[in-house]
Amino acid sequence: MYDFMIIGGGIIGMSTAMQLLERYPDKKLLVLEKESGPAEHQTGHNSGVIHAGVYYTPGSLKAQFCLEGNRDTKAFCQENNIPYDECGKLLVATNALEMQRMKALWERTEANGLERYWLNADELREREPNITGIGAIFVPSSGIVNYKQVTQAMALKVIERGGEIRYNTNVTGLNETSDEVCAHTTTGAYNAQYLISCSGLMADRVVRMLGLEPEFQICPFRGEYFLLPEKHNQIVNHLIYPIPNPAMPFLGVHLTRMIDGTVTVGPNAVLAWKREGYRKTDISLSDSLESLRYPGIRKVLMDNLKPGLLELKNSLFKGGYLKEVQKYCPSVEKSDLTPYPAGVRAQAVSKDGKLVDDFLFVRTARTINVCNAPSPAATSALPIGRHIIKEAQTQFGLD
Repeated sequence: MYDFMIIGGGIIGMSTAMQLLERYPDKKLLVLEKESGPAEHQTGHNSGVIHAGVYYTPGSLKAQFCLEGNRDTKAFCQENNIPYDECGKLLVATNALEMQRMKALWERTEANGLERYWLNADELREREPNITGIGAIFVPSSGIVNYKQVTQAMALKVIERGGEIRYNTNVTGLNETSDEVCAHTTTGAYNAQYLISCSGLMADRVVRMLGLEPEFQICPFRGEYFLLPEKHNQIVNHLIYPIPNPAMPFLGVHLTRMIDGTVTVGPNAVLAWKREGYRKTDISLSDSLESLRYPGIRKVLMDNLKPGLLELKNSLFKGGYLKEVQKYCPSVEKSDLTPYPAGVRAQAVSKDGKLVDDFLFVRTARTINVCNAPSPAATSALPIGRHIIKEAQTQFGLD
């Protein structure tokens, strides 16, 4: 019998496990992960950005966690000799409409307590000779890191503190009684007093295993990236983001310096036809039907039909994707867009067709389930873990 059981070996699961054992060093803890190692899904397929908290609604959990997580992630990297680069981010306006939207972002960054600087076209050109724009916001605290490496360091700390991690262990069923939670898995049954699930793309299915009908469903959006050739490794000095359209749920195609010295372009956002469908050819009939049967997902697709079709077109044809980049970086050519692994974002969608914008938790007497952990979840993993532990202390009556 374990005291705590955690489903999910991504960065949020490992952060929570690591901090639980720091708070309760004498407790028995087990992490269950269906893959052969940590960070195999969302954590290991993102852009590696340490976000500053530019876009998030002031006072939201996203804004609070991101501000704390930006500092915490850097401190964790320093303590564990993990390379990171505080290269800063530029949000670039290329026309008058984007300049109006940039002014709204400027006010939001002030409300979120961020250090930032307004750049005119000449100041932008001085910082980024290869970027074209009429103005920009410079946020110096943004950075880059390899989140898989961060998660691996967290996993080592879990082991060092006496926790257990069982890889290649897929949870197939859950039973909760008044005394314990039993997880049925592909490697046997495990019992614990309390369960915390951080299961990302499978979050709604875990809730159903507990006998509940969730008020949401996970919709998998694939974000496709391209890698620029080595000759373009110095094309930018910072992270370059467009000014997002507030009517759209995602941030748009950006240029990201990676911690290994390369530069990626992306992501777009297209519906994935499989929960873990990282390639265009990954199709699951059952996953697809599950998505299309859900009224909330159908409504999201219909409400965003035109931009959704445009994203699909850009996914199939590089030319449209290229135009998104050339708006602010005209020196990139079609031949520069070389293949790079995609990511899949687990986006919770409500029954009435709304994209759940903030963190979402579902609780039972002995479980806490993280059901929506949107970007900037990787940046925010340490404060999210602290938040989950505080919730557990209150809910479970822990000392």
